[in-house]
Amino acid sequence: MSFVIVHELQGIFTDGIVTCQGRMRCRCGLRLTLEEATGLADSLAALDGIVGVSVNPVIGSVLFFYQDDAARLSALKAIADAGDAIDEARTRPDFHGDELVRPRVEGPLAAALEIIRFYVLRPFMPTWYSIPSAIVHAVPYLLKGLKELFFAHLNVSVLDATAIAVCLLRRDFRTARTLTLLLGIGDALESWTRQKSLDSLSSSLDLTAETVWVRNPDGTERQISIRELQEGDIVVVNAGSSIPVDGVVVEGEGVVNQSAMTGEPIGVVRVAGHSVFAGTVMEEGTICVRVTKVGDETRIKQIVHFIEESESLKAGIQGRFERMADLAVPFTFGLAALVFLITRDPLRASSVLLVDYSCALKLTTPLTVLAAMREGALNNVVVKGGRYLEALRDVDTVVFDKTGTLTNATPRVAAVVAAPGFDEETVLRDMACLEEHFPHPVARAVVRAAEERRLRHPEEHDKVQYIVAHGVCSQLRGVNVVVGSRHYVEYDEGIDLTPLRTAMDEQAAMGRSLLYVGEGGKIAGMVAIEDPPRPEAARVIRTLREQGVDRILMITGDDERTARAIASRLGITEYRAQVLPTDKSEVVNQLLAEGRHVLMVGDGINDAPALSAATVGVAMTDGTDLAQGVANVLLTQSSLTGLITARQLGARAMQRINTNYLYTMVFNSLFLMGGIFMILSPGLSAFLHNMTTVLLSVRAMRRNLTDEDLALALPADEEL
Repeated sequence: MSFVIVHELQGIFTDGIVTCQGRMRCRCGLRLTLEEATGLADSLAALDGIVGVSVNPVIGSVLFFYQDDAARLSALKAIADAGDAIDEARTRPDFHGDELVRPRVEGPLAAALEIIRFYVLRPFMPTWYSIPSAIVHAVPYLLKGLKELFFAHLNVSVLDATAIAVCLLRRDFRTARTLTLLLGIGDALESWTRQKSLDSLSSSLDLTAETVWVRNPDGTERQISIRELQEGDIVVVNAGSSIPVDGVVVEGEGVVNQSAMTGEPIGVVRVAGHSVFAGTVMEEGTICVRVTKVGDETRIKQIVHFIEESESLKAGIQGRFERMADLAVPFTFGLAALVFLITRDPLRASSVLLVDYSCALKLTTPLTVLAAMREGALNNVVVKGGRYLEALRDVDTVVFDKTGTLTNATPRVAAVVAAPGFDEETVLRDMACLEEHFPHPVARAVVRAAEERRLRHPEEHDKVQYIVAHGVCSQLRGVNVVVGSRHYVEYDEGIDLTPLRTAMDEQAAMGRSLLYVGEGGKIAGMVAIEDPPRPEAARVIRTLREQGVDRILMITGDDERTARAIASRLGITEYRAQVLPTDKSEVVNQLLAEGRHVLMVGDGINDAPALSAATVGVAMTDGTDLAQGVANVLLTQSSLTGLITARQLGARAMQRINTNYLYTMVFNSLFLMGGIFMILSPGLSAFLHNMTTVLLSVRAMRRNLTDEDLALALPADEEL
């Protein structure tokens, strides 16, 4: 079996933890068994310098990331050897071809293939096949209708069953099969959409490693499967690794990136006694964690369970308009009976069942929804279902997560303050000279600020020493220089910060983080770091209030001071600070209990429960995969202005659906009454009914948003 190189990209790729030189995809063009695919993946993953492997057995494709040329050559040799081994294994008598992984066709493609198969192949099918086929496919709908009728529910399911039964009794098997085909495709697409979301949710939460390092009582370490972990075990976590468990730090010191869990954009220090959570990442240092929760008991797994429970409780536009269609069912049956009593013609009576109110309702409502969803996608708003259009229209409360939603989650230098005897340029240049050696977000912000001011900082220092969770130090121009936190500079190095006391209080009051630099035992200055609001955030909040949203909240994992500063800048009067993931969902549930229609906007794993619990959840395109998977609306442009478009789209689409419903009821009532009282002939009545359905369908597909609506979502300097 020969693999060929499909494509290769070279350059520097990084996910913030691992850096590699390139990626390559190879393909054999044949399907593989799961055993073959697993063996190939394991052999590549075991090679030095290979940092990521993905094997697709359906198309015989392998993707790997390599750190250097030696790793690249080793991987290619391993793939070639694997191909030879697979060829040899397939010649053996015990090889079974039915073990090959076969592609599974489902969703929209499966629906399209089913329609093509029905309309293209059916005319060539013999009669003896078409009749039992129609009956077999009709049975589930007949049983469903009988079940609803047994429980005294006179709804669309009963009407569908009656229409299908009439077709079968009239020996119109083609019409019966067409009805069951269209009904079945609708059910299948709805089921596929929901299952796909749940599958992607499960896969995106597979954050834990297969193996972990555990410290033995005698101090030695051993590697075990994560499934063998028990409460009380001591897990060793090094820099660059994900923390696989919930637990408490018992030894060591490090910086943990908890942005996916708490929303904080800057890593936090974790020492003995501090709690850590599965799914967060060690940026610096090494810690030993005593396991308190594993498997389904970890916080991240509890988030999954919460999401699944919340999703099962949601209802919306689909249910509402199914109920509206159900209301027309008794009238349809009544009119059919009336026609039979007047005309004594069973054929004319049965025609009422096939041409009824629900025909236009079932057609125009989904067309309006699809047109609105398409229009939203063209304007950077992806609405994942018709039910959420109604939810967007009814929203009266908006809850914003702060980090990554109202802000960009990108720290920047907001101010440079020099102590007496120093100047701002020297302070920023010297800090950048040391900080450029480290990939920490704050360090990058300092270096970027120096570049923006065109400050050159040549290598004039000795070796830079890094003190985990505190800062850096070195000799610069013969003077000892330290850069770091207040605790490091003031308490560990004994530098007096009194000259900066006033500036420190002013910057802290604005919710900014402070980074200090000391030279020769004296304080030289400091920089203030902030995560600034998105430029459009204040205008979007103001527009939402003008559109009728009477309550806007901000919730964040940051401290009170930072939350107050950001809320004040954006014109938000209500906020909650230091909120944990479960607390965010509790805030949303409290608002729902008050009868509010809540729109939640978030971007991280920690926001997922709240996004799921809200009436409608909205995620940003630059948020985590989990947030995007759980959210009901996705903003595909990195801007909050999509919220304005989404609300306007929901209002316009629902208005159109309601007017189409009104037109359907009025016109079809007139046509049916005209036919009953012989004012209209049956042919003319049916023609007018069908023409009304067509015209309403055309109206349903028209543009919903006006130029004025779209102008509200444009940046201030753009015009249509």
